[in-house]
Amino acid sequence: MVHALDQSDTGFLNDMHRHGPGTVQALGVAMGVTATAIRQRLSRLQAAGFVARDLARTSRGRPHYIYRVTNKGLRTLGDNYGDLALILWREIRNIADASVRQAVTNRVRDALVSRFGHLEQGELTERLGRLRETLHDRGYDVEICVSGGLPILRENNCPYQELAEEDRGICDLEQDVFQRVLGADIKRSQCCLDGHNCCEFEVSETSRLNNGERQLSAV
Repeated sequence: MVHALDQSDTGFLNDMHRHGPGTVQALGVAMGVTATAIRQRLSRLQAAGFVARDLARTSRGRPHYIYRVTNKGLRTLGDNYGDLALILWREIRNIADASVRQAVTNRVRDALVSRFGHLEQGELTERLGRLRETLHDRGYDVEICVSGGLPILRENNCPYQELAEEDRGICDLEQDVFQRVLGADIKRSQCCLDGHNCCEFEVSETSRLNNGERQLSAV
């Protein structure tokens, strides 16, 4: 999954968390950086929700602001689940009983569908737009485009690269999740594993036409 933080921002947040909440001046001293540089970084991270600013009042002197890492920032710093996800997926695929293996996989699928939400209301393009927003908020680098008159959900980076390299079943699972979230038939028309620079999920012509018929019948 693509994170909204680059390496330098991640390092800055780690330093903030290590030193604890502090003023611009205190953070600058602790990190050996000028107050101007600290303010610029804090302003950007605060706007993105990774840093919060609290007004501190004391019995002496003027009130001042204390900066701290938010829960969103802490979750981002601890968002290193790649190894655990790979181990869990391997264990699922190694379940000997096929019916049990499929049942567990289906529960994972249903949990992902629930996480993204059912977006079956509204026109197909609207549903795709809501899915894009949901994925973007969760760190996916996605966009909606049109090719040959058909809408396409494009992932510019594979969110499961290491898993997919070992087992393409995760790609099929993701496609199934998107279909259930959108309530439409889609197919994977491009895949990073095949040498493409993105993964694309194309809504089928049948789904597009059926969606149009539903919209017309509702008028």
